[in-house]
Amino acid sequence: MIEESMNSPTAKTKAATSVATLNTGEQAAQNIADLIVERFAADEVAIALVDLSRGSWRVAIYFSAAPDKNALRALVTAAAGPGAGRALRFERVAAKDWVGASLDGLKPVAAGRFVVHGAHDRSRIARNRIGIEIEAALAFGSGHHGTTRGCLLAFDGLCKLPGLGRTSRILDLGTGSGVLAIAAARAWRQRVLATDIDPSALRVARGNAWLNGVGPMLEFVRADGLAGQTLRGRAPFDLIFANILLGPLQRLASPLTKIVAPGGRIVISGLLNAQATAAIAAYRALTLERRIELDGWSTLVFKRALRRHAAVARARPRP
Repeated sequence: MIEESMNSPTAKTKAATSVATLNTGEQAAQNIADLIVERFAADEVAIALVDLSRGSWRVAIYFSAAPDKNALRALVTAAAGPGAGRALRFERVAAKDWVGASLDGLKPVAAGRFVVHGAHDRSRIARNRIGIEIEAALAFGSGHHGTTRGCLLAFDGLCKLPGLGRTSRILDLGTGSGVLAIAAARAWRQRVLATDIDPSALRVARGNAWLNGVGPMLEFVRADGLAGQTLRGRAPFDLIFANILLGPLQRLASPLTKIVAPGGRIVISGLLNAQATAAIAAYRALTLERRIELDGWSTLVFKRALRRHAAVARARPRP
């Protein structure tokens, strides 16, 4: 049976499309699906998991355009190991509509006070929770992946600290569907700058922001990493989300450290548990405040120290 499908590359079309398939275990299949959903725009990819019984699952990834095979193998390897990457097979098939099935696949996901859900579960969200509605057909970055959930749990913890959020400047780097930016705007009622290199992701995130009633509070900017006048002009930031992959996180460690305000936090994710040590080393100029592990993925919360001269002044004994 088809257990789960997400995202529609060419909904209700009959044109040929590219598909990548492999058979693997259940947890590996879910990890691959989650990471693909996180990293591709809604109009680029659809994914289906098929239960073959006895613990074997088939992963089918449908693309609206021919994918970069090497890049896809690398992504699958990151999610489920080198054996899964080598097992990928590519072909061209007739496209079909995966949107209807995706409505059943998108279940509400709770992360502290936040619940990410589709429109079909809107009425089920408790009043003491902050619901974030994501259209099922645009479900990449929907909160189902351990990295997004980890970031939401990390932010929920920060929300409990006194004084945070009152005048915070917030950056969501690589916003994807906009879940983290929406959560920050809903919880702290502050403006958020959200960036992404993918214009399709920005369109989806902007739509999700308006769907959740925070459209005027979010500014979306297309940017590659930390490039861009708008981003540099808004620094320093009190809170930065960077839910991307280890390589970019390592390359951005120094510039990110420079744009976080004294006493501010950086929440990073997109890390396999085995990669967390390398990320911690890259951000050694900051203090590791919290580590969250979910489904084989790590989320790290770093804090920048207050200005050194201020700390010294406070410590100096009075005459």
